Amino acid sequence: MTQIIALTNQKGGVGKTTTAVNLAAALGALKRKVLLVDLDPQGHATMGSGVDKHDLPNGGALDVLLGEISAREAIVRCPTAGYHLLPGNGDLTAAEVSLLDFEHRERRLAKALDEVSGDYDVVLIDCPPSLNMLTVNALTAADGVLIPLQCEFYALEGLSALLDTVEQVRASINPTLAIHGIVRTMYDNRISLTRDVSKQLSDYFGDDLLKTAIPRNVRVAEAPSHGLPVTKYAKLSRGSHAYRVLAKELIKRLSL
Repeated sequence: MTQIIALTNQKGGVGKTTTAVNLAAALGALKRKVLLVDLDPQGHATMGSGVDKHDLPNGGALDVLLGEISAREAIVRCPTAGYHLLPGNGDLTAAEVSLLDFEHRERRLAKALDEVSGDYDVVLIDCPPSLNMLTVNALTAADGVLIPLQCEFYALEGLSALLDTVEQVRASINPTLAIHGIVRTMYDNRISLTRDVSKQLSDYFGDDLLKTAIPRNVRVAEAPSHGLPVTKYAKLSRGSHAYRVLAKELIKRLSL
């Protein structure tokens, strides 16, 4: 059964897109069929997958949301990365206004993915760093949420607002929406604040906090400029190893 997972955090710079790209590649390397949906107007997941966000001849995520093309028509293969991609770019900034005239506009992505989700074991949705209509579409389409989180004070503050939004979507639109886990990113165990926040997360969230933490690693930061996941760019790096371990943990947790 296909698992649709929204990677979301309204705070920027927490490694959300990096986690989406590298987790997709790691799952693909473990023989899972993966679709990565770039729902962020920045289009970083698209670029990080080796696809030019400025040149999408078959259209992108906004065209799919508006019903101008099907998801199947827009999806591109990323053979080097090891997964398929529904690309996105700056056109998505128009989504908030463009979807106003649609009935059930919060279900546009769910409707579009109905056609193709059965082709994949996992669909990962890279959400924008804000709680807008694109994020609501992702949470409506998803079976669960994966929350990348940097271990710092302001990240904890933002997490509370995100969990409130998840609860609102669960109560009003998607009653089966689950928290699939919180993943610590840019993790540096040498920093006392990192250790303190990590302990707070563990105490409060228990099993919802994934065991795997993604270390701060220069190879992870370099990989997007080459249009590659770190698992392909620097296979032996600490970051690459961590994402492979994270993929295995999710496979076990979600029976993928």
